[in-house]
Amino acid sequence: MHGDTTGSKDRRHIAAFLEMMVAEKGAAANTLDAYRRDLEDYTGYLDRAGVSLAEATKPDVSRYMQGLSVAGLKPASRARRLSAVRQLYKFLEAEGAVRESPVEGLAAPTKERALPKTLSVDEVDRLIETAARAVEGLKGRELVRAVRHHCLLEMLYATGMRVSELVSLPRSVLKGDPRLLAIRGKGGRERLVPLNTGARTALVRYLSLGLSPEDGVAPMVTTRYLFPSRGQEGHLTRQRFAQDLKETAIQAGIDPERVSPHVLRHAFASHLLDRGADLRSVQSLLGHADISTTEIYTHVLEERLKRLVTEHHPLAKKEP
Repeated sequence: MHGDTTGSKDRRHIAAFLEMMVAEKGAAANTLDAYRRDLEDYTGYLDRAGVSLAEATKPDVSRYMQGLSVAGLKPASRARRLSAVRQLYKFLEAEGAVRESPVEGLAAPTKERALPKTLSVDEVDRLIETAARAVEGLKGRELVRAVRHHCLLEMLYATGMRVSELVSLPRSVLKGDPRLLAIRGKGGRERLVPLNTGARTALVRYLSLGLSPEDGVAPMVTTRYLFPSRGQEGHLTRQRFAQDLKETAIQAGIDPERVSPHVLRHAFASHLLDRGADLRSVQSLLGHADISTTEIYTHVLEERLKRLVTEHHPLAKKEP
């Protein structure tokens, strides 16, 4: 009986914490799901040990983290799990539910900061050209799907948006300057990103679907979302876009395992930096709240500086 009561109390604590994350930090559904999974795993461990959230001690948390390591969780996953537990206890401490956080003083596992996977400019060009060619000769629903995919691909690479931001763009973003998009990202923060000529042309073609009898489809109905769908979310899902993107990669002769919406976001950032953009500007375009998140791209800047010195320094040795 005690276990049931403790478990339900811990579940209420987690529910209250998640409500706070929405109300005060504007956490997205995906973020909440990740926190819920991590925290339920932790409280599940405590429950099996006969301990509640309020009763847990630093050795309890240490044993939990050791168990994750033995289970083979990577340092980054363990660090994320500890961060979730730490934030939960910080919340419970502020609410007076616990006197002191048992996570205080525990060091996070060292993360292996792997360089983000990316694609070359030529590979991205091939993807976009393949998507553009796939439109030729189509009519009806197949045409709509192909034009939409080409538009999504152009917009993703032009802006570096998160895929969740892209597929859920409201139609209201079309108001105002057609060269700019106002994107509402994580935490409700808004940022402006420019649309290049290719993206604007693809967007105009997408919006004009059905205006020509040759399209074989009725004109688009004005909806809440720019990329509507009949699914539960009301807009195209990120999973569907990712699947279509892998099909385009295969057609372009690129390993589909190397291609995803997130990889194109990395390509956007890497290609900008390689061509002279500064880290702060890229941080703003990506919608990173903290510059430290963007600093994973510093390897691109280092390579660019090496090239500058090699090619332009008067004392740089030249090949005979």
